[in-house]
Amino acid sequence: AGPCAITTLISTVALSKMLSLASASTLSLAPAALMRAPAVRTAAPVMESKAELESLAGKLNPVIGYWDPLNLADYDQWSQGQEAAIGFLRHAEIKHGRVAMAAFVGYCVQSNVHFPWAPFNSIPTNIAPAEQWAQLPEAAKWQIILFVGFLEVYSEHSFILEKYGQKHYMKGGKPGFFPDFDTMVHPVPLNL
Repeated sequence: AGPCAITTLISTVALSKMLSLASASTLSLAPAALMRAPAVRTAAPVMESKAELESLAGKLNPVIGYWDPLNLADYDQWSQGQEAAIGFLRHAEIKHGRVAMAAFVGYCVQSNVHFPWAPFNSIPTNIAPAEQWAQLPEAAKWQIILFVGFLEVYSEHSFILEKYGQKHYMKGGKPGFFPDFDTMVHPVPLNL
């Protein structure tokens, strides 16, 4: 990041602070009738049956409605019931969507960001991501795989979920819920 990028970043932050102050001062003089009440979040549906999915699909998209050509909602995975199978499938869909979004950003950024320290400084940025992965040392690959494994265990463990008043998504919990890192022994600056 050169001086031009730093100057752009500083001016962007300053502009956003000025705009937020301007909008706050404008709203402070507005009549109470123009002020909106804060949005209230409703509880997410849990342990849905096929009938509830059909009803929800009709409300969300009346043109298509309920569409399950493979009858996955009827499939009783691991003999735990239809509701558990639906919870599993909904959680898997949310998780795969998040992974796809992260992969897309990573794919777009991979040839523009170059870390200046070893072992990354020896990997060229003008090659495909698969070739860059092949050039990573084995230890770096294992760090990435083990970190993803840690996130997976952390998000699935009932001990962690119970600290947040949640259950596993196959036992009535909220599909897509990922606990933050506030329960960790050491402070973690990034919450997913």
